[in-house]
Amino acid sequence: MKIKFWGLIFASAFLLSSCKTASIAEAPKANIKEVVNSSDVTLVDVRIPEQYTAGTAKNAINIPLADIQNNIEALKGKKVVVFCNKGIQADQAMEILKKNGVEAYDGTSWKNVKAIQNETDNK
Repeated sequence: MKIKFWGLIFASAFLLSSCKTASIAEAPKANIKEVVNSSDVTLVDVRIPEQYTAGTAKNAINIPLADIQNNIEALKGKKVVVFCNKGIQADQAMEILKKNGVEAYDGTSWKNVKAIQNETDNK
């Protein structure tokens, strides 16, 4: 009886894990450096206006996280990189944008995006 039980558990676990890997196709991750430096990218700082004014990446626009849902139509059809201070708000913005069909990339923090820009400028 114990052998049948453990055999059933093992077989179930195997089937569940094999189904999971077979059905979820991971899209290749884009190189964020290439995306940030792309000529057709829209850089979106999702922090509050006061933080944006204090410092942001070059050519970034400010759409606070609280307003991102209201700006979906303006961002559709664009390649968008979102970022904030540490990446938490950017993750939330990514979720909203992707659910609404926007091609969005996570730049994490404005300092990260700015460093990518500076690295390219210094080449």
